[in-house]
Formats: sequence, C-alpha cells, structure tokens
Amino acid sequence: MPSEDEDAGGSRGEDRGESRDRVRAQALLDALLEALPSGAAVQGPDGGVLAANRRFHRMFDLDGRTGLAPGGAPGGRHVHRTAEIPLPDGRTLRRAIEPLRHEGAYLGALWTYDDITERKRRERDLERDNVALTELARQRNAFTAAASHELRTPLTSIISFCELLTDPAFGALTHEQASFLEAVRRNADRMQRVISDLLLTTRMRATAGLEPEFGPVEVDRMLLDAVLDRMGAAQEAGLFTVLECTAGPVLRGDRHRLQNVLANLLENAAKYTPAGGRISVTAAPRGEFWEIEVADTGIGVPEEFREEIFNGFVRAPNARTGGYPGTGLGLAISRAIVQLHDGTITVGDAAGGGASFLIRLPVAGPPDAPAPGLPDAPGTEEGP
Repeated sequence: MPSEDEDAGGSRGEDRGESRDRVRAQALLDALLEALPSGAAVQGPDGGVLAANRRFHRMFDLDGRTGLAPGGAPGGRHVHRTAEIPLPDGRTLRRAIEPLRHEGAYLGALWTYDDITERKRRERDLERDNVALTELARQRNAFTAAASHELRTPLTSIISFCELLTDPAFGALTHEQASFLEAVRRNADRMQRVISDLLLTTRMRATAGLEPEFGPVEVDRMLLDAVLDRMGAAQEAGLFTVLECTAGPVLRGDRHRLQNVLANLLENAAKYTPAGGRISVTAAPRGEFWEIEVADTGIGVPEEFREEIFNGFVRAPNARTGGYPGTGLGLAISRAIVQLHDGTITVGDAAGGGASFLIRLPVAGPPDAPAPGLPDAPGTEEGP
C-alpha cells in the first residue's frame, strides 16, 4: 500500500505535468497570435482576455494592459460579426469577432483588428474624384452637343450656297473658281461628318449606348453597297478596290449601323493609302460567325497602338504626323456598334503591308436581340 509521501509525490508530479502542458498551450497560443497580421486577442468563455499579440497592444497603446476596446464585449457570443469603427484620433479600424467552438462547446472568441484608415481615405478620394469626373463628363457632353448643333446651321448654309454657285443659271465659273468652290464644299462636308461623329459620341455617352434596330442582313449586298458608296472617293484617290464575299447565311443585325462601320473603315483605308494602292474587302462565314476584313496597302497601324486607336480622340503617331485629317472618333464609334452586335473588331498587318481590320459578327446576333417581326419593348425608341 503506497505511503502518504508517495501519494503526495505522485500528486505533485501530476501537477507539474499539467503546469507544463498549460505553459506549452499558452506559448503555442501566443505564437499563433503573433503570427497573425492583425491586432488580435483571444477572449475566454467568461469574457476575460486570455492572450493578445503585440500588434494589439501597439494599436491601442495599452502598455501591457489588455482590453477589448473599442467596441466593448459583443452582445452575443455565438455569431461571426464585423464592424468598421472610427476612433477619436482619426483612425478607422475593421473589427472581426470569430466564435471558437469545439465539439459543440463554446470556448470563447478571436477578436482581430485591422487599421483600414488609408484604404478608407483612398475610397473617399476616389468617390470625390468620381463625382467630379461625372460632372465634368456631363458638362463636356452638354458643350459638345450645343457646339455641334450651333455649327450645323452655318455649315448647312455654306453647303447650300456651294450648290447654288455651281448652278449654271448663276453664271459660269472659271476653272480656278470651280476648284476653290470644290475645296470649300469638300471641307464643309468633312466638318459635317466630324459634327455627326461628335453628336453620335455624345448620344452614346448620354444613353450608355445605342438602340440598334435588328433585322435580317444580306452580307454580300451590304458590302456591295458600302463599296459602291465609297468607290468614287477611292477612284479619285487613285486606289483600286476589290470585293470578295463567299455565300453564307443571313446575318441578324442593324444594317444601317453596320454600314456606318464599313463606311468608316473604307474611308480610313482610302485616306491612309497612297495613290496606286489597293483596298480589299473580303467576307466569309466561319462557323457561327461572319468574318469581314477590310485591308489596304497604306501606312498601317503601329503594334503598340492597335488597341488604343479604338478609344475616342486617339490616333496613331504616323497618322497624326503624316498630315492626315481626322478626330479619332470613327474607330471608337465603330467598335461600340460592333460590340452592340456581340462582335469584335481588331486591327493587324495586311498581307501586302498596311492595315487589316477584322470584324467578327455572330450570325444569330446578340443573345438579347428582339425576335424578327416583333416591335421593340416600350421605352427603347431612340430620341430625335
């Protein structure tokens, strides 16, 4: 039978073992808390603080004291909760409380704090900048629309008088006078196209897009009309135009808008291609898409600008410095129209030098296109 001394010795040994286990558990808890990137404290089931890391003490300048301020103890202890807490010193902390459980028993909670002052400041700055940019965009659109409308009236008069002066009933013109008048008319037409682009761009921004009118489009007929419409300008510039279109299914799209895209690409091809060059338009169905390519033998587009030129008012350096007129709006409008059809437009190198613009359009049109023969939903009509 064990003596009383042996019983006491055994009890002291067990106590020392339990003490060592508690020390090891506390050391492990302290190490885990120190490894966290946040200020952290562990709260026991009775509400007392079991441990806190150095970040927690520095965050609240506790000097060795431990507390759960700011925010006090949670009202409930069984749910995860977060909060953003503004401090009197101007800082903002994000506090998260995560309950700790084991086999259904509540063991306490882990409180973590992150200083989000800088992030909140950046968010407020971005919000102010967004408000300012929105107002600037509104003012820009209003100015563009007003200026464009004001310029349209005198331009219409200039073009009308040009037509009157060319009428033989008002007297014959000398060759020099006729060339001067043609220059006036040509530049007035160019200004009118620029104004139309500005108005369209303004409307796109104001309405967050265009309202296309979808219908069946015969691609070969559309391309032929587009080429014939620009044939005179191409011949005047001394360019040879070729059209090749493979037979394929009817495309569902907005024919008028798509012809605007083709007209812009053909106009650019003629503008940036020297006399004696070539413009080729090819099209063919590829799976569920129509692919339309407009290529030329002109100055091309530098590789680093092949995405930027689809942004408004952006032109490649070789276009800006080469004396070619333009605003940089045409391609931005063209991409917006193609994207309304759930398609893509990209630019690369043409086989014989120059630029090659590739349009890919889904044969069925975009998924949300209205069904044939059905009226548009109320409220989708375009304004005047």
